[in-house]
Amino acid sequence: MTDTAPRRRARAARPPTIHDVAAHAGVSRGTVSRVLQGGHNVSPAAQEAVTTAIRKLGYVVNRAARSLVTQRAGSVAFLLSETQDRFFEDPNFTTLLRACTTALAEHDLPLILITAGTADERRRIAPFLSAHHVDGVLLVSSHRGNPMIDHLRQANLPFVCCGKPLGERGALSYVASDDREGARTMVRHLLDSGRKRVATIAGPQDTPGGLDRLHGYRELLAEHGIAHDQRLVAVGDYSRASGEARMRELLAAAPDLDAVFVASDLMAAGALAAIERAGLRVPEDIAVGGFDDSSVAVTTQPPLTTIRQPWDRISAMMVRQLLAEINGEGPATVILPTELVVRESA
Repeated sequence: MTDTAPRRRARAARPPTIHDVAAHAGVSRGTVSRVLQGGHNVSPAAQEAVTTAIRKLGYVVNRAARSLVTQRAGSVAFLLSETQDRFFEDPNFTTLLRACTTALAEHDLPLILITAGTADERRRIAPFLSAHHVDGVLLVSSHRGNPMIDHLRQANLPFVCCGKPLGERGALSYVASDDREGARTMVRHLLDSGRKRVATIAGPQDTPGGLDRLHGYRELLAEHGIAHDQRLVAVGDYSRASGEARMRELLAAAPDLDAVFVASDLMAAGALAAIERAGLRVPEDIAVGGFDDSSVAVTTQPPLTTIRQPWDRISAMMVRQLLAEINGEGPATVILPTELVVRESA
């Protein structure tokens, strides 16, 4: 009695195995395995029985064992090619990370955050990626000449970019908002509201958003017969500090400007601070429009009129395409429409 009772308690305490799930569901181990790998060639009744058994027994997949069978890591990397301080300052990155995590959770895949904004960080993560410790990469913030693209190609590791990579030859996957049309929409809104001297604070010119939003601004002005005036153009780096500094420069160079299109909400928040310090009012003296519709847009005073990027759709499409490439499909590109959100700043 005293000998068998501890053995029974030990058996009861051990984690349930795939064999326990199969026995409880009344199916074969192979059927359970197929359910865990997506449910292919499994009847609805067997699927339901296995799912019920997993839930009742509290079965947890042994990812190490699964990796030995599938030759996959069972995880995906969120690779941010920006410095860590930018990750914590810019709410777009955390919004994208959260949405990608949610999209991958539907496929029972964890997401690993990796920053590669410096040469030392890229050197440290290169062996990890080359060894395929993840099955694929969601590459965020692709500056022109981003060395991580070449590394991922050489490692033969599937990846999808957030935003159109600049200067890259050969097919690769990316998902992006229509930056140019979004900029055109904002500038049209400012002109339609009666503004005459519309300036812009553009994003970095080695990024797709920086280039395309500036192109959209220039195109729309030209279509309205407004000559280009370089005094109305400044270039920031998407940070709040750069938005404030560039706005001060614009006010000094063109004190008669009456509107400004800013290529990110974070820079727009800085621009609002500079306008206030100059003793001017928004929108009475200067209308301000941003881009992103991030959490920043509703915390500024006044709340920011902006262009909404569909972050949830961007994330879902990035995850969908990455999983397709992991399963052997070729690259694809997706451009998603933006939306004007009108608030008090313009």
